[in-house]
Amino acid sequence: MADKQISLPAKLINGGIAGLIGVTCVFPIDLAKTRLQNQQNGQRMYTSMSDCLIKTIRSEGYFGMYRGAAVNLTLVTPEKAIKLAANDFFRHHLSKDGQKLTLLREMLAGCGAGTCQVIVTTPMEMLKIQLQDAGRIAAQKKILAAQAQLTRDLLRSHGIAGLYKGLGATLLRDVPFSIVYFPLFANLNQLGQPASEEKSPFYVSFLAGCVAGSTAAVAVNPCDVVKTRLQSLQRGVNEDTYSGFLDCARKILRNEGPSAFLKGAYCRALVIAPLFGIAQVVYFLGIGETLLGLLQSPQP
Repeated sequence: MADKQISLPAKLINGGIAGLIGVTCVFPIDLAKTRLQNQQNGQRMYTSMSDCLIKTIRSEGYFGMYRGAAVNLTLVTPEKAIKLAANDFFRHHLSKDGQKLTLLREMLAGCGAGTCQVIVTTPMEMLKIQLQDAGRIAAQKKILAAQAQLTRDLLRSHGIAGLYKGLGATLLRDVPFSIVYFPLFANLNQLGQPASEEKSPFYVSFLAGCVAGSTAAVAVNPCDVVKTRLQSLQRGVNEDTYSGFLDCARKILRNEGPSAFLKGAYCRALVIAPLFGIAQVVYFLGIGETLLGLLQSPQP
């Protein structure tokens, strides 16, 4: 195992394919999560995930559930590719002579992966949240903005730096998420290995990804609520504005109580569980390695 090399291009392909499949499957639930997290006391339009999705379909049509999906599908490929490939990279270089990583080293690898991914995650989430929440604001103000125009307006008024609004909150969410997720997944996945040198069956990787993903998602949900609020540029009637992470956290706690930090946790767990389950199956099936092997094989 010591001389085993990782193929970075293959890992990037695997991560990208996994992200595309996963996002396509769970995006409506992610939209519900964003809208539930953004609504404040006194302006509650939705009582639950199902209520949000039903009202979205009624007011915006079926494809309203995929508002902002184009941004996510475009950027999720590099985002998931960086996250998964970076974790593999750090695990590979933190291992000693192929020995099993200690829990601390697994957490360090996850920390590195979470830190690397925010380069793409922050602008992706920034744009996605504006588009996902536009329907909720429109329902209050009776104004609908085109997706392309919203992106152009954001860039014009805030510049490239505006796409990184909420960077600190994104780091505070994604780094702890990766610190929890990757070690937990690795250890759960290892339980299903037939032998030390063999891969776990695909269903074990899927279940391990689901359990680890949902656990990590709920654990960092308070940071996700704060991040979502900070990255939402439009506000509903009488809704609070925030100057930073601590100001946002204080106002949520004061005005909405501790339970507000768990808004959307159920939706987020439902999004992350299959997303990472699918990601790990695609990743461990080695689709990227297969594709590169076909491209590099000599032609007859």
